[in-house]
Amino acid sequence: MCIIEFSLWDILYIIVGLAIGVLSGYYYRKTIAEAKIGKAEERAADIINEAKKEAEAAKKEALLEAKDEIHKLRNEFERESRERRNENQRMERRLLQREDALQKKSDSLDRREEALNKRQKELDKLEEEIGQLHKKELAELERVSGMTTEQAKEVLLASIREDVEHDAVTLIRDIENRAKEEAEKRARVIVADAIQRCAADYVPEVTVSVVPLPNDEMKGRIIGREGRNIRALETATGIDLIIDDTPEAVILSGFDPIRREVARMTLEKLIVDGRIHPGRIEEMVERSRRELDAKIKEEGEQAAFDVGVHNLHPEIIKLLGRLKYRTSYGQNVLKHSIEVALLAGGMAAELGADVAIAKRAGLLHDIGKAVDHEVEGPHVQIGIDIAKKYRENPAIIHAIAAHHGDIEANSIEAVLVQAADAISAARPGARQETIEAYLKRLEKLEEIANSFAGVDKSYAIQAGREVRIIVKPEMINDAEAMRMARDIVKRIEKEVEYPGQIKVTVIRESRVVEYAK
Repeated sequence: MCIIEFSLWDILYIIVGLAIGVLSGYYYRKTIAEAKIGKAEERAADIINEAKKEAEAAKKEALLEAKDEIHKLRNEFERESRERRNENQRMERRLLQREDALQKKSDSLDRREEALNKRQKELDKLEEEIGQLHKKELAELERVSGMTTEQAKEVLLASIREDVEHDAVTLIRDIENRAKEEAEKRARVIVADAIQRCAADYVPEVTVSVVPLPNDEMKGRIIGREGRNIRALETATGIDLIIDDTPEAVILSGFDPIRREVARMTLEKLIVDGRIHPGRIEEMVERSRRELDAKIKEEGEQAAFDVGVHNLHPEIIKLLGRLKYRTSYGQNVLKHSIEVALLAGGMAAELGADVAIAKRAGLLHDIGKAVDHEVEGPHVQIGIDIAKKYRENPAIIHAIAAHHGDIEANSIEAVLVQAADAISAARPGARQETIEAYLKRLEKLEEIANSFAGVDKSYAIQAGREVRIIVKPEMINDAEAMRMARDIVKRIEKEVEYPGQIKVTVIRESRVVEYAK
């Protein structure tokens, strides 16, 4: 190990050297820093001077642009001011011209008013003179005729009234005849065209279902031991089975057409299957009900498709399908509804009415008959409630309510549904009518005709489609005969239910008989 020893002078020299180095470095750094600061200050001064120069230039340029803009605005303002002054001057000239024209018109009107006042005074004077002359003439006429003015008025009015009544009756008869001729021609064309398009080809259907049997031995199997099979079938379907001496046939009787159809389908299945016992009967009844529900829906959809009516509620579709198994006077209600829809739609197209509303209302007009054996009330009200329940158009609801004349029809579509319903029900072969109802209608028609004063005899002919009334000529004149015909028609429309239309003919005949001796 080497040990270095320093003397005091050596240490002193080292300290002095360090101090000198430090001072030299500080002086050098200060000199350099001052030089750099000087250069930076000079550079900053140059930048400031350049910025001042650029600012001065920008300021001068902005001032020039502002002066140009002010000059443009001043020119534009002066131009607009000149145009406005010119327009104001033109309007002032027009106003002056109009004022002159109005003044001239006012002067002319003043002159006319003055002339009219003068003429009015002359007319008043003449009117006064005419009044005095009229009074003198009336006094002279009363003296010559021996009647007062009121008496003469009554005589004159009576004569005029008689002439006017005669002319009015003649005019009404001519107008009615012309209107009837034109209306009948047009109505025949429209109705015939609608019927041709409909082309219904069905006849009345019976309400009793008959199921054919392969042989008479099957009757015993249907009855079963001690009648258990027939009792099970009647209990499950709610339909009475009539097994009598009719060869190879069973009659199903019941008020509910749906149940009757279920019973018919069940019995046919049992006959084909051959296994007839209470358990099998219940199984077949349930299967038939499911099949019938599906068939009902298909029938409703097919009816809507055939007519061209869309967007019906699914429940209404089912109710339409149920109408296939409902009859009215022997007429199938679903086919009748389809026919009414087609007839109403055809006539609506000819008359320019709403075809869609007419068809929809025609198809749904008897929808209440689908459940009228289950719900209390007339089928019209039931149909109204169903249509409201499933949010049908108010026009459809009104047509349903008015199709039997319970309320007055206030739309052309409702009237067309009424007419189509009558055409479908009244055409030959459409419905069966009982003798009692037929005779009651004939008696009612004759009763209404005989209730009028002056009627000698009345006859309901042509199956109740025409009433001929013979009146007493000494009591009824021609004008009263026309009024009587109209009054009888109103009574018939109000009190009698009938298909189609009824013609009323009033006959007034005068005979003069002399004998040569």
